[in-house]
Amino acid sequence: MGMIVAIGGGEISKLETLEIDEYIVNLAGKVNPKALFIPTASNEPQGYIDIFDDIYGKRLGCKIDVLYLINGNLSDIEIRSKILSADIIYVGGGDTVKMMEVWHSKKVDEYLKEAYEAGIILSGLSAGSMCWFRYGHGDSDLSRNKDGWWDYQRINGLSFIDAIHCPHYNEKGGEGFDEMMETFKGIGIAIENNCALIIKDDKFKILKSDEKSNAYKLYKLNGIVYKQILDNYDLIDTNKLFEL
Repeated sequence: MGMIVAIGGGEISKLETLEIDEYIVNLAGKVNPKALFIPTASNEPQGYIDIFDDIYGKRLGCKIDVLYLINGNLSDIEIRSKILSADIIYVGGGDTVKMMEVWHSKKVDEYLKEAYEAGIILSGLSAGSMCWFRYGHGDSDLSRNKDGWWDYQRINGLSFIDAIHCPHYNEKGGEGFDEMMETFKGIGIAIENNCALIIKDDKFKILKSDEKSNAYKLYKLNGIVYKQILDNYDLIDTNKLFEL
């Protein structure tokens, strides 16, 4: 079925997530896999595209393609073809709400579901991590800025993972996710920078590029929010991830 690598954060340009990036490429099981970069959330800046090409292309040996949804004029058929011909799809960080709006308008959400069901590797960082979940804990709404910090909101994702997700959990604003879990009925997955949740079919594990980083499962039971570290480095049943 599906393979997802949700990266909590980190600077790809500084090789902070390199161990995770190498895992993603190796997961494809090919010498030169096709990697499709989707930089919608950051408005498709050339600098970010060049960085992805440097790491996934020149360093890790992928054949790189970019899905331009804002600065391009691709047909539905061309968009779908790019998505379904990839071995790896990597979604960059940025404004998750804007990204989801653009995706919906161009049927990218539908095509990514096809890719997921076809077993294409879905991956990404920050917004590119949140999008695979039912909901994300994000800061896209600039109108809610208070005293120089963003007020976080619940953002709708693609629902491939039935949970709410907070990336950058070790950064300022992460504490708001604990508060959000006070009123959320379901599982929360918080991931710090340089750490990733790997879901492969019906199994999951944690992968770190920095041993100090962690991933957490949060859930509310009998009015109390519980938090446990996810520390399995071998694949185990996803039932362990979603059970209360």
